[in-house]
Amino acid sequence: KSSVQTIGEEQIQNPYTELLVLKGHQDIVRFLVQIDDCSGSAKTIFHVFIFQTGEKLFELHGHTHKITAIAPFSSSDSSEEKKHLILTASADRTVIVWDCTSGRQVQKVSCFHSTVKCLTVLQRLDVWLSGGSDLCVWNRKLDLLCKTSHLTDAGISALVVLPKNCVAAAVGKELIIFRLIASNDGSEGWSILEVKRLVDHQDNILSLVSVNDLTFVTGSHVGELIVWDALDWTKQASECNFWDSSVHPDTQSEIKLSQSPNETSVQHLTSDQECVFAAVGKGIYVYNLQMKRVIACQRTAHDSSVLHIEKLPNRQLISCSEDGSVRIWELREKQQLPAEPVPTGFFNMWGFGRANKQANQAAKKMQENTPMYFLELVGDLIGHSSAVQMFLYFGELGLATCSADHLIILWKDGERECRLRSLTLFQKLAQNGDLHLKV
Repeated sequence: KSSVQTIGEEQIQNPYTELLVLKGHQDIVRFLVQIDDCSGSAKTIFHVFIFQTGEKLFELHGHTHKITAIAPFSSSDSSEEKKHLILTASADRTVIVWDCTSGRQVQKVSCFHSTVKCLTVLQRLDVWLSGGSDLCVWNRKLDLLCKTSHLTDAGISALVVLPKNCVAAAVGKELIIFRLIASNDGSEGWSILEVKRLVDHQDNILSLVSVNDLTFVTGSHVGELIVWDALDWTKQASECNFWDSSVHPDTQSEIKLSQSPNETSVQHLTSDQECVFAAVGKGIYVYNLQMKRVIACQRTAHDSSVLHIEKLPNRQLISCSEDGSVRIWELREKQQLPAEPVPTGFFNMWGFGRANKQANQAAKKMQENTPMYFLELVGDLIGHSSAVQMFLYFGELGLATCSADHLIILWKDGERECRLRSLTLFQKLAQNGDLHLKV
């Protein structure tokens, strides 16, 4: 019997009761990216949709292999009309810049020696970075400003922007800090300086997330989570026992001879100012940055690996998985029962227990003052028939999910959509003179 939670038909806290299925892709849809009020999706062909209606604006052809990274790049020049550009990298070793207003291909770069696995835009500096076997810096015109020497054959798998014009690049199990330095002579010249190499992880780094200007977090293939100082790049805290039931006694224990790497892999990280939310194997973990410990978890949130997780404003989380499910969770505080007094026994009578008396009192006091939390399943979005790769949250408008079943589904608040349709009908009747109000 599966230990994954189930939820009945009554899902009072799940507002996403209306869905719109978008068909257009002929293969796995791996990425979603928001472009102003629209949304984009991609495999080898890039589609641009309007979220509210599901209308497809453009179908952009240009890559010959799967798309490996997408990044929006909005124009920052106030003298011209604001343009919404999209960068797409592919396993065909190219990067294409698209104009989302016209749907045309602006430019294509084909000088890469390996697949570009990640793209990052530094909007403040008006440049963008590509990460593969090299780290390259480009301007808006797609001029190569500078690049590093060849790093490894595996290359850069993820990038995160840090303060002081720095970036952290995940290269295998190493975390390399680079600083971008602008030329002092007023030209567009740039250089990249390798500042530091951090080798605290024991296996490949899979996920990076920036918490704020002071903190960022990394997660590895063997379940290590490390909290870093974003200014001096020192390790502030770490968690390596996500799967250990002795560390998290509230979770359901499972008897296993060994842990599969896929069950401990930190697939995705997201954060607010207070906590880091980690997708680890099949589970979801909430790590409090101030307490420096896991405060809540669901070790078997899905039947298969959790691929993407997102924090919502109202203490809720959304997660999606290889098993094709999308689930809504709520972080709730446990109601703690008052601790019972410890009876005086034989050993206490003779003083054998006095050495631990102060420690026990301190532990008891800490438990009383420390709030306990748990993740409650409050919604199950059933619609996809294969692995859900990721999703985008559009606030009150809803969310969009993409899947290996070639579909994109727009999930919307049923009550809100019903009210909007009623309001539209009311306005239409009023305009046609079919609505007569009696005073």
